[in-house]
Amino acid sequence: MFGIPGKQAVTMTPAAINQITKLMDRNGHQGLRIGVKKGGCAGMEYTMDFADEIDPNDEVVEEDGARVMIAPMAQMFLFGTEIDYEVSLLEAGFRFRNPNVADACGCGESIKFKDVDELAAERQAT
Repeated sequence: MFGIPGKQAVTMTPAAINQITKLMDRNGHQGLRIGVKKGGCAGMEYTMDFADEIDPNDEVVEEDGARVMIAPMAQMFLFGTEIDYEVSLLEAGFRFRNPNVADACGCGESIKFKDVDELAAERQAT
């Protein structure tokens, strides 16, 4: 795990907890696995998929029945992120408030993270 002992890697708002729990109940999944991959105009994109089993290398965050698994390669980039679920007139979806993001594109789908060495130094300082 890449983080601070005793501190969850990510947090979830009540709206995110509610939506994740609904998805888990409706589809019988173990939870949602989140990660990052290369792509988009800023260089990286979040991924979110249903998980039918928990990988032993995943960081597991559980709150009020909602379960999120963080893929091993994404743990460093997602540490400190708040997951929310927002509904507007035109769209509904999960939103990530991530302190590790250095830049994002206008569409909000693509992000650029701080340098890996900078992220590691910030973790060691806390």
